[in-house]
Amino acid sequence: MKTTAIPEQKFFNDPALDRVFGVVMALATEVYVLRDRQREIEKVLASQGVLDLETLNAEPSDEERAATQLDRNEFVNHLMESLSGHQVSKGLK
Repeated sequence: MKTTAIPEQKFFNDPALDRVFGVVMALATEVYVLRDRQREIEKVLASQGVLDLETLNAEPSDEERAATQLDRNEFVNHLMESLSGHQVSKGLK
């Protein structure tokens, strides 16, 4: 069966922005699905006595917070790198 292609929806003047926004929305959808699945897994594990939700949801101690701070900072810096306006990948010289 042959289908007819329809034009893309346009929200921005630059079609690249429409495509990037589409990617962001697809990722946001996947994040929500993962959150929903994680919540269900936690519920099942808690009901079976494998997981204590109070412990899981507790505020981290200062030591725990310090231990994850470097990793979190590196993650955020890498995530925001593309917004710096500087080329990150090696280009042709």
